[in-house]
Parts: sequence; structure tokens; C-alpha cells
Amino acid sequence: MNLHQHPELLQKLAASYALGTLRGGARRRFETMAREHPAVRAAALLWQSHWAGLTELQSPEAPPAAVWTRIDNLVQAERAALRQRARQTPPTPWWQRIALWQGAAAMGAFATAAAVVVALQATGGLHDSSQQIASLQARLAERATPQASYVAVLRDEKAAAALLVTFDARAQQLQLQRVGGFDVPEGRSLQLWALPTGGKPRSLGVLADGRSQALPAAAGEVQGVPMLAVSLEPKGGVPSDGGPTGPVLFTGEWIQKSA
Repeated sequence: MNLHQHPELLQKLAASYALGTLRGGARRRFETMAREHPAVRAAALLWQSHWAGLTELQSPEAPPAAVWTRIDNLVQAERAALRQRARQTPPTPWWQRIALWQGAAAMGAFATAAAVVVALQATGGLHDSSQQIASLQARLAERATPQASYVAVLRDEKAAAALLVTFDARAQQLQLQRVGGFDVPEGRSLQLWALPTGGKPRSLGVLADGRSQALPAAAGEVQGVPMLAVSLEPKGGVPSDGGPTGPVLFTGEWIQKSA
């Protein structure tokens, strides 16, 4: 089935996948489609972000040690694959070079999401109950989530997630949510860049100190851009014309969400 022609079904499957209630053959088929179609990956990442906000509704509980071992195994395998890919890649400009390995890094979000779902299930945090799912969905609707049309998970060179970026076409805004623990050095700023195909990086704004932030952006600034990046720059950022002057810390695939 072509999920692009059934957006409501795609959203239901993505929500169930992120929640952990999509199992067996259905889950494996969804993961196969996610590897092949960016829109499916984007839907799963968005629902993962939505459900993550609901963890505040339950009391914290430490998962079993076996869960952390499984997560560590997944992360180590992912890093080994990235290192092997990097050794086989010939030298190219950095904004082209990152595109070669970022596809593998993007799929790491799904491995991490799957491991987190296992942890939640192991601790009894979520159960396969239609009544509970309906209650969670009702609570989620109350959160008035922005209408994201693009999404990116920016990661560091070790494939650790650092920043979630979405674009709300209705509000003409980029929504930024820090998910990592990077500390910005004194007198420096983080700057967000769009990496157009065949063109020079274009500044989308300077990151604030808080965990979340909104940056104004027109649709034309984010359309046709396959990748985003964050560089470490002098305080207040640098002009867009010259591109990044400092090291590029985080990169991510910029995925358009299905209509």
C-alpha cells in the first residue's frame, strides 16, 4: 500500500509505532517503509516527539539493566557503521560530505526510538490498552502541537541527537528543541544553517540559550533543502554570505512531512 495516498492511515501507523503498540509483521513492514520513504520516517519522528512529552504524566521508574545493555549495543553498532562509512568516503566539501553518512544517522533515531519503547514496556509505563491509548491521544490533542511540515533531528559526529527542528508553515516559524547536553563556550554562539543542493550554506538564525526556541522563516528558505547544520560561531553569529566560519557540530536530514 502507498501510504502517501492515505495520510490518515500513515499518521495512525506512525503513532502506534512510536507508542509501541504496532507489533509483529505490521511493525516490520512499517520499519521497511520508513527506511525507503523520508515522509514515513518524518511521521514516526514527529509522533516520537509528541509521545515523549507525555512522560511527565507518569512517575519515574528505572528500567532493568538489560534494557540499557540493549540500547548500548544498538548505539555502538550504529557508531561502528558510521566510522566504517567515513573511512570509505573520499574527501569532499563538508556540506557535501555530511550528506553521505547522515542517512545512516537518521535511521539511528528509529533504533533509539525502538529501544526506548522497549524500556517503557519493560517498566510497565505503557500497556496495549485501547482505553489508555484513547486517553493519551486526548491529552495530546490538548497540547495544541504546531503543524510541522518539515522535520530534522540534528546529530553530532557520534550520531547522538542534539537538536530537533521542525517548520510550521502556517506560522512561518522554525521550532527548535534541544535534546542534547552541549554547553556553548563563553563568548560563542550556535548558528543554524540550511544546506541547499549544489549551493552555499544559508543562515537560518542564531540559537538562544534556552531549551526551546522559535525562529521566523519563510517557506522559500526551507524548501528544496536536503540538510541542516549547526556551527559554533563568534557571539551573535556570522553573516550568511560567508557561510560557517567555525566547526560544524551537528547535522541532520531535512525531511518534508507528508500532507
